[in-house]
Amino acid sequence: MQCELCGAKIQGQPKTVRIEGALLEVCAQCAKHGTEVQIPKKAEGRGKPVAGKPVPSPTPVRRRRDVLDMIEGEIVDDYGDRIRNARMERGWTQKDLAMELKEKELLIKKIEKGDLIPEDDVRIKLERALNIRLIDISEETSEKKKGGKVVPTLGDVISIKKVHK
Repeated sequence: MQCELCGAKIQGQPKTVRIEGALLEVCAQCAKHGTEVQIPKKAEGRGKPVAGKPVPSPTPVRRRRDVLDMIEGEIVDDYGDRIRNARMERGWTQKDLAMELKEKELLIKKIEKGDLIPEDDVRIKLERALNIRLIDISEETSEKKKGGKVVPTLGDVISIKKVHK
């Protein structure tokens, strides 16, 4: 086996060390560059398929998503102030709001300070609990919802003429 730090052949048992957050299998000389980590040994027979018993599948790795990917529209600039004002109007503390939303109090504090943009699920909970809007509806979106000016199509004109005959 080779040392994952210097590349030399490891004599004897490799040492598992944490160097800047990474776990590496290293030789005794390179072990001084990190903090040695004790990894519990697996019980005999674990991980090997046994006839008649299913092998547990490894847990899937979740890809971290950017907060901006999760937002439906543009969140208002003063979302922290709106949340704080609506919460205070109800006479709630941050802890009360957190309990109402079934979220952590620290999350509410960070959102109110403006340090954290709420994800869609949290934003929706906040909007419902406090009866406020946190998404800024753009002019294009509002025009689409209004329907705007109705212009008859050629199909509408043909239908109208058939009805009148």
